Amino acid sequence: MLQIADISYSVEGRPLFEGATATIPDGHKVGLVGANGTGKTTLFRLIRGELTLDGGEIALPSRARVGGVAQEVPSSETSLIDTVLAADTERASLMAEAETATDATRIADVQTRLADIDAWSAEGRAASILKGLGFDDAQQKMPCSAFSGGWRMRVALAGVLFAQPDLLLLDEPTNYLDLEGALWLESYLARYPHTVIVISHDRGLLNRAVGGILHLSEKKLTYWQGSYDQFARQRAEQRALLSSMAKKQEARKAHLQSFVDRFKAKASKAKQAQSRVKMIEKMETITLPEDAEKRVFTFPQPDELSPPIVNIEGGSTGYGNTTVLSRLNLRIDQDDRIALLGKNGQGKSTLAKLLSERLALFDGRSTRASKLRVGYFAQHQVDELRVEETPLQHIQRERPGVAPPQLRAKLAGFGLGAAQAETEVGRLSGGQKARLSLLLATLDAPHMLILDEPTNHLDIESREALMEALNAYEGAVILVSHDMHLLSMVADRLWLVKDGTVRPYEEDLDAYRKMLLTVEKPAPEKARAEKAKAEAATAAKAKRPSRDAILALRSDVRKCEARVDKLNDMRDKLAAKLADPALYDDGRVGELETWNKKYAEVMDGLSRAEALWMAALEKLEAAETA
Repeated sequence: MLQIADISYSVEGRPLFEGATATIPDGHKVGLVGANGTGKTTLFRLIRGELTLDGGEIALPSRARVGGVAQEVPSSETSLIDTVLAADTERASLMAEAETATDATRIADVQTRLADIDAWSAEGRAASILKGLGFDDAQQKMPCSAFSGGWRMRVALAGVLFAQPDLLLLDEPTNYLDLEGALWLESYLARYPHTVIVISHDRGLLNRAVGGILHLSEKKLTYWQGSYDQFARQRAEQRALLSSMAKKQEARKAHLQSFVDRFKAKASKAKQAQSRVKMIEKMETITLPEDAEKRVFTFPQPDELSPPIVNIEGGSTGYGNTTVLSRLNLRIDQDDRIALLGKNGQGKSTLAKLLSERLALFDGRSTRASKLRVGYFAQHQVDELRVEETPLQHIQRERPGVAPPQLRAKLAGFGLGAAQAETEVGRLSGGQKARLSLLLATLDAPHMLILDEPTNHLDIESREALMEALNAYEGAVILVSHDMHLLSMVADRLWLVKDGTVRPYEEDLDAYRKMLLTVEKPAPEKARAEKAKAEAATAAKAKRPSRDAILALRSDVRKCEARVDKLNDMRDKLAAKLADPALYDDGRVGELETWNKKYAEVMDGLSRAEALWMAALEKLEAAETA
């Protein structure tokens, strides 16, 4: 059990914790959430004993092992599998002692302990973890020096998972994983045998891998049972209740203060007035939880192009003389929202570079709209920003003739306010750098926006803002991300990059997740059934409605949805009107009847509009799945 009791800690005079208390029972999986800069990573350092508390106590069971990923493994000639095996220091020490021990009693003790910790299956367990994080059998035998920093961070993660500490502390572990690795980690953490606390902005992980949320806010810690979605709902309900109570309290105070102001000068009422002053003073002010800082992204909208904006027939591409992708038959329209699925190394980034014209076709035919503009964001671009320049200087280089106030407005549209606009990029947070890179990628109002892992370093509120901006954006979106929540809320088409080509993935994201987590091989009967199903799908696909017919159905859906939104607004305005107590005065009976009649008409229209919307959605779904 981890016990955090009344802790206090300050950094350069700024308090991060004041009387914070929490208890995490053994074996619980907990997500640590809170706004950027509130002290989540600092709390990890306090738990590990790297920092000294100003007050309070953090207690763990004696001999409890605490583990986490502090930095990437060094670039050495040690193989990945041996690096991971060495992470379990007790096993490594016992294995070395078993080779040299001469005392019979000690040899027996060593062998017993090795059996207790299942040392003989260690290599298989280490290999399984490395495989789950994206390393195949050949790569596991390669030296660490053969891999970049991001991949060596995966090796470090594999090492700490293999060592199985009693308390596992993970700080944004999915930032250097792809979708497949992130889904594997979710599954692994859910069945991890000891206690886990994970700092993460990945909503999918916080919903599926943990059973509790530890919320850091206002220098306090609050433990909430359940997933992140449950936490968010309960917190919203708590805020609504406190808001209602605060309004009632303010009304009560105003009523008491009115009595005091009216009668404090009258001798006959002075005693009652004074008693009401005391009542006001004794009222404990109800304070609302801090509002999450509003995050924004404002993408410029492109002009409309005739479909398709990109069409590739029989294409292939790659690097040098090496073909990575072939048999490419792809079409993209301006209203497409496409997520690229596929394991690391299968060619997702290669496809993104082809679509952004950073790679050329080896053969085949490609047509593009003549005025097509493409925006491209990849994580490496964040690292390539000029650290000595400010965001304002970055955007001035791209728009030399534009007045500074207009450029500052563009920065503000991506959540970079006046202070950040004049701050050197080297001093900005990872999330602020990502925002700047996204702004630069969308500056020309592209018709197609290609995003490769855009959510790294973005907190949950920023990810929600990005999702809203992408859904409002009127260009095509090609998305590569390990954030399942973002993919599920934005993408309406899935492409699977596998076996050297790209094909539509006909199932949904949940089916893809289950497929990745299923390790068993299909039986011959199952394989035959799947083949028959695929053949039937191919035959059905030939009868699929034309692209123009599907576009027309999508247009109908959008029109129906807009009609429902308009009627909902009318209903809300009429409901507010009917909630006015003055409308129910005796002299306004006729007016009340008029408003009630209008409300009934709107509700009837809304019912019919919703029915039309549902019918349009069903037609579109039938056409897209035909």
